[in-house]
Amino acid sequence: MTDVISEYQRWKQQGEELRVEAKQAMELRFRDLLMEAVRIAEEYRADFGSPLKPVAPVTAFRYKASATGKAKKAGKPKAAAKVERPAPPVEQPPAKPNKKVAGLQKRLATAKQKLEEAKAAGTPTRVLEDKIYEIEDDLRLAGQA
Repeated sequence: MTDVISEYQRWKQQGEELRVEAKQAMELRFRDLLMEAVRIAEEYRADFGSPLKPVAPVTAFRYKASATGKAKKAGKPKAAAKVERPAPPVEQPPAKPNKKVAGLQKRLATAKQKLEEAKAAGTPTRVLEDKIYEIEDDLRLAGQA
C-alpha cells in the first residue's frame, strides 16, 4: 500500500515539474515570436514607409481564460496584432446605414404622411395607425439585430 502511495507521489511530482517546464517553454516561444514580429514590422516600416497592418479580422490581442481551464492556441496573427499596438489606430469609416432599416424608415415616413392626410380629410385612421405601429415595431427589432 505504501509502495503505491509513494509511487503516486513521485509521479505527481514529475508531472508538476514537467508542467512548469512546459509553461516556461511556451512563454519563451511566445516572447520570441513577439520579438520576431516586432523586428519584421520595424523592417517593413523602414523599407516601405508605412506600418505593417495585421490580418483584417485580428484587431487586438485579447486573451480570456476559458471556463474549462484549457486555453486556445496563440498563433502568429495574434503576435502580429501585438506589434500594431504602438502605431496610431486606423480610423474606421462611418458605417453605412442598413438597407432594411432605411427602407423601414422610408415606409414609416410615407405612412405618417398618409395618416396626416387622412386626419385632415376626416376619414378613419385606425388602419394607418396600426400600420405605423407595425413599422415602428419592425424598426425596433431591426435595431436590435
